Amino acid sequence: MALIEKSGGIEGFVDFMQHKVGLVKSPRAALMLSYLIGVVIFVESSITSLIAGAVGKPFCDKYKIPSAKLAFVCDSTSAPISSLIILNGWGALLLGLVATQISLGVIDASAIDILIDAIFYNFYSMAALAVTFLFIWFNIDIGAMKKARYTARNSDITSNGASMFYMLLPIALMVLLVFVFLYITGGGDILKGSGSSSIFYTMLTVLLFTLFYFVGTKNMSLSLWSKTALEGAWKLVPIALILLFAFAIGEMTTELKTGHYLASLATQNLSVTLLAGVIFLIASVISFSTGTSWGTFSIMIPIALPMAVAMDANVALCIGAVISGGVFGDHCSPISDTTIISSMAADCELVEHVNTQLPYALISGGVAFVLFILFGFIG
Repeated sequence: MALIEKSGGIEGFVDFMQHKVGLVKSPRAALMLSYLIGVVIFVESSITSLIAGAVGKPFCDKYKIPSAKLAFVCDSTSAPISSLIILNGWGALLLGLVATQISLGVIDASAIDILIDAIFYNFYSMAALAVTFLFIWFNIDIGAMKKARYTARNSDITSNGASMFYMLLPIALMVLLVFVFLYITGGGDILKGSGSSSIFYTMLTVLLFTLFYFVGTKNMSLSLWSKTALEGAWKLVPIALILLFAFAIGEMTTELKTGHYLASLATQNLSVTLLAGVIFLIASVISFSTGTSWGTFSIMIPIALPMAVAMDANVALCIGAVISGGVFGDHCSPISDTTIISSMAADCELVEHVNTQLPYALISGGVAFVLFILFGFIG
């Protein structure tokens, strides 16, 4: 993403859409463009927010749309879509967590089969995308969003002459190569491919592609490419450390049989029909408090999966509750990376972004909670 930004590809794409195509002719169309970009670009949540915000800002200035609305659209199509279309780092993480539980003998099943089934129970992400679409299409303002106002700013994005293909080609290659490497690592079966290996090989390949493409076309020098790549990589070090400790906590809870202990308490005090709903609430609290959905997954899956097995509950439903709770809390939290990046991408104050999107997130969360209880009764 750092290389794509430095190349000027985003500015070239904005210039193309705004001045050469002219597809955006109304406030609804302006926000809908950012929404569609957020849905199409599911490779990584931060990339989704940054690109949707960068493309949407010029149109928001043109139609005087409050930046809070753009920030809400960016945030609501980042983590939700990344957790639904799991051919990305999210899928690699979740697959690894589930596979770890299988290797420990918690359950005898296929990790990819369980994860695919769980995605169909990712009710919060589905609800968030639906609510956001309705918000854009019908211009529904509730809560603090009613008070959101457009603030004039000198933020017109002008292209430095770079082609939009400096953005489009690397992103398209990322999406395509994930499928290719899943096919290769799966021995001809995409569903049996290694998610983590596919993401790793994809990013290395795209990185090399940008080297030859950006430097070869004299978009940037070799030294600038190297410096930008290292700066972008360095920003991921804190995230890598958080994930390292999160995995350690997950391993510890497994070794300590935390899931079995909680399951023994739950079987005495909690009906199996309420288990998924309770897991959703717990995951929501953890992710809101920590601001990380990935850390929540790492903590909760080693707990929720053994609980579901011990109580003979629907395992996929319980994992879906973990994913939904992680995304919901992360979506609402003011210390979440996607929340912060979305507000920055839309040039909106963080506090205003959190306050204006919270009512919509709570509506989506309420819908998800009801569905988890309902499907808990269905079994």
